[in-house]
Formats: sequence, C-alpha cells, structure tokens
Amino acid sequence: MPKHKILHLGDPIKYNHAMYTRFASQFDIIRPPAAERDRPAFKQALKEHRWGDFDAIFRPFWNTGGEMGRWDEELISLLPSSVKIMASAGAGYDWVDVDVFAKYGIIYCNGAAASSESVADTTLFLILSVFRNLRWSHTAAHSLNSTQFLDAHTHAPLTARNPRTQTLGIIGLGAIGYTIARKVHAAFGMRILYHDLIRKSTEMERAVNATYMPTLEGLLGAVDCVVVATPFTGRRLMDGEMFGKMKRGARFVNVARGGLVDEEALVEAVESGQVGGVGLDVHANEPYVHPRLAGNAKVMMLSHNAGGTVDTHVGFERLAMENIEGFLVRGRAVTPVNLHLIEGAGGGGGGGTTSSTSSKL
Repeated sequence: MPKHKILHLGDPIKYNHAMYTRFASQFDIIRPPAAERDRPAFKQALKEHRWGDFDAIFRPFWNTGGEMGRWDEELISLLPSSVKIMASAGAGYDWVDVDVFAKYGIIYCNGAAASSESVADTTLFLILSVFRNLRWSHTAAHSLNSTQFLDAHTHAPLTARNPRTQTLGIIGLGAIGYTIARKVHAAFGMRILYHDLIRKSTEMERAVNATYMPTLEGLLGAVDCVVVATPFTGRRLMDGEMFGKMKRGARFVNVARGGLVDEEALVEAVESGQVGGVGLDVHANEPYVHPRLAGNAKVMMLSHNAGGTVDTHVGFERLAMENIEGFLVRGRAVTPVNLHLIEGAGGGGGGGTTSSTSSKL
C-alpha cells in the first residue's frame, strides 16, 4: 500500500523527535521551502499540482508555516481533492475559514487543548489583576515616584475586591474555558456562570460549581467579571450595547481574540466607569494596542502571551501529529473543530470529540 502524503508547512520539528520519527516512517512527508510558502508562490504550486495528491496538511508551529495568509475559498479551492485533514498549532482559528474547509470535506484540527493550562494560568493572573487593581499598583511602583506610589498604596484598595466574594462569567466553555473554570474554582472559590451554544453535562458543571446561562445578555447582567474565551468567527461579540448590559463597575477580561471586542466601546465603558477594570491578552490591531486603553490605570495588558510557554509549543507539535495519525491511521481525529459542519452537510468524515463553535477550542 502506498503511504499517505503529508504537506508539512513551516519549520522542522523542535521537540517531539521520537514521535516525529514514527510519524515520518508512516507517511511520505513533503516540506515546501520557505520561498514556496508566501501566498502567490503557494497558490502557483497548487495550481501546478507541484506536490501531487497529498492527503493532509501539517502545521506544527503557530508562528511559522502560515506565510500564505488567510485560508479562504480562494486558497482552499486550489487544494487537491485528496486532502481530508489539516492539523495546525494554535488555539484560535480566525485565520482559517473552517466552514469552507467543511464545504470541501476537509477536517480542520487546532491545538487549543495543548494551550489550555497556559492560557488558564494567565487568565487567573488577569482576573486577580482586575479585582485587585494590580496595573495601578504595578505602574506606580515602577515609576520611582513617591507620590504615585503613595497614591496607589492609599487609593487602589478602595475599589479592590477579593475574587472569592465575586461571581465570574465565562463566555465559551470549551477546552480552555473549562480549564479556566477548574482553576478559578480551585484557586479562588468563585461562583461561576457560563454561556455556550452547547451546555456541559451536569457532572462537569458540578465539578467547577458552574451554572449555565442560556443567553449572553443574561450572563452579562449577573456577574462581577466577564472572561471571553471563545474563538473569533468574524463577528464582534462585545460592543457598546453589550458593555451596557454588564453590571456597572464589573470587570472584563479577554484571552480569546481582539476582534471579538469593539475597543472604542471598551474605552468608553472604562472611562465612564461602566467597566471597573480590564485585563487584555489580545488586541484588535496587533501588534498595536489602543493608546487610551494602554494609558488607563484600570487596564492590565499583555502581548498575546497567554498560551506562550515551551509546554504549549511541545503540545502543539504533538497534537498536530496525533490528529493526522488518528485520522489517517485509525479514522478518528483528536480535536476536530468543524466536524459538525461536515456531518451536518452529510459529508461524513472521520470522527472525533468536538465542541460548540462558541468555545475556544
């Protein structure tokens, strides 16, 4: 039997060498050079059928192998009909039209499960930051200015709260959202409400003291801090109207994608006091951040590093291989994102555990 062909996009494997040796022994690996990975060259190679009829696309790193830009109809339509799966590093998939992949019967698998621990840890830091006004205190201490130090020392506690006394709302209880809930429950003992397209089992809810909210509006009005942990699918989630539905003075944390938030509306909400504190790992116009948010003492910002650990990168690499092996060898992908779209269209496809597209998978 001829071996399945895998198109490997990006740099060579860095961590899971033994696993890659087995992976490479099972499949024929095709790795285009960097010059063939920018969009015009990549499209031309596909049109010329330069790599033949390959069966899977393998992208084990989030910061390399994506030189061709957005995977949309224009690009996906050029793939040979033999392609049945793409497995990529990274948690979000705003750069991929997963519905178009489904249209062509291609399963898209991401690596969110590998970043869940890292993202959840950072989310705890941001939750603590917004409740304890840590940005204010941190900036004042680093200023080397005694007046600023004393101002933060005196006034920051006046609006600070212990997380345990507050209610947390999580938008999107997928792999990352549920890990956030588990850690928040264990570390802070907070009451948790969540909104998702698909409700979790009673056992999973009880394990983290979580209550399902069927509407986003209902969630926003009932919690003291909102955490966004859902993927960007081309539509803003939080705009001026939605911020207006939050409790006055409630906190807001985004560890998903910057495009989910209208930053101008967020600025207005913070400056008016409607939102009492903000924690952002992601931004709408990365690598640029909103200057009024950056200059506000109520806003703690990071540089999209929530999932950025060596452990995450090791997991991304491993999970991408496991998805392709699982599908091509055993007929079942591990973390399919769009399988429900393929099955819903009657396209069949390999099985796997999938969750709501409102969860950050």
